[in-house]
Amino acid sequence: MGRIHLLENPIMPYAWGSHTAIAELLGRASASPEAEMWMGAHPSSPSLVIADGQKVPLDEWIRRDPEGVLGASTVARFGGQLPFLMKVLAARVPLSIQAHPDAARARVGFQREERLGIPRGDPRRNYRDLGHKPELICALTPFQALCGFRPASSVLDLAGSLGVDSWTRRVAPLAGEECLSSLLFRQLLGAGPKERTALVDDVRRAIGERRTADQEALSWVSRLADLHPLDAGVLAPLILNVVALRPGQAMFLPARTLHAYLEGTGIEIMASSDNVLRGGLTTKHVDTLELFAVLDPLPSPQRPLDGLRRSDTEIVYECPATEFELKVLTIDRKRAHRSGSTGSAQILFCARGAALVRAFEQVIHLDRGQCVLVPASIPGYGIEGDATLFVAAVPAQRS
Repeated sequence: MGRIHLLENPIMPYAWGSHTAIAELLGRASASPEAEMWMGAHPSSPSLVIADGQKVPLDEWIRRDPEGVLGASTVARFGGQLPFLMKVLAARVPLSIQAHPDAARARVGFQREERLGIPRGDPRRNYRDLGHKPELICALTPFQALCGFRPASSVLDLAGSLGVDSWTRRVAPLAGEECLSSLLFRQLLGAGPKERTALVDDVRRAIGERRTADQEALSWVSRLADLHPLDAGVLAPLILNVVALRPGQAMFLPARTLHAYLEGTGIEIMASSDNVLRGGLTTKHVDTLELFAVLDPLPSPQRPLDGLRRSDTEIVYECPATEFELKVLTIDRKRAHRSGSTGSAQILFCARGAALVRAFEQVIHLDRGQCVLVPASIPGYGIEGDATLFVAAVPAQRS
């Protein structure tokens, strides 16, 4: 029978990261930005399994005993790979406007870039693996994002209340188009620097003079323009949905969905992939042709996702992904949690408080910021203490 092991997790020092959020979770200080803490087995930056005084990369640990760690069903379905990656994401400033490929496009793009001999660590690389990347973000703090194209009626209403002639002249001819927002986005990215700058200046002047029903979108246009004054992505809040999550609310992003995380800290879970196509608000590699080949052009109104309560200790965020499931466990001195048979590998992350994880003779103390790997060979476990834990797991196969 396997054992539960603590994980040591890599931290990504991207420039948009917070100086405090991840550091505070880990109970220490940081002198530099910390954007993401990865908990998983992605080969570019796997977690380390702490066992018998050694630290073993999680992907290597899985290769030693795939069925014992992942479970027979996960091995059969996902080829002996941990199919999910969980992160703590801490955005101090907005991330790039981006989308992730579906499975078919990821395979084609990865194989093409392999044939071209582009190193996988090259900044020009779009496809670093073969995977698609649906994802879900659950807010730890108030969290804001742009996600999915607005319906045409929403773009037209906002343009009308804004009353900027140069913007209205772009929007009005597309009024009958279902994909108005994606067509506008393509126009913005294709505009010349002078035209783009003049348009952004016109919109910014109007923002200070008018009130609309969507002040949040206009506020983000101003903030993005301060950060990226020459970037067409500054106007993205006028054509993408602005989503505000309260702590405990989540949002699911299918592959091919244009989005940008704006501000806040959350727990993110995704299919285990690092494939990103960027369209703006970044100094990193932008490939608009590949981005438009990936994008779903249809409008997709967004609603925050509230968790479904399964018991007095467990909430689950339901989504259509086959690679991952995210649960939140809340325990206190009156409420302990008892899992059923796991059937697959799980990663447990302690976001608040402290807990004891028990499985037969084994007891692991879990402090805030720590996480453990529970292998499939563990038939069940109990958790007691006063804590909030996030659980990443492979969902049962749907019939």
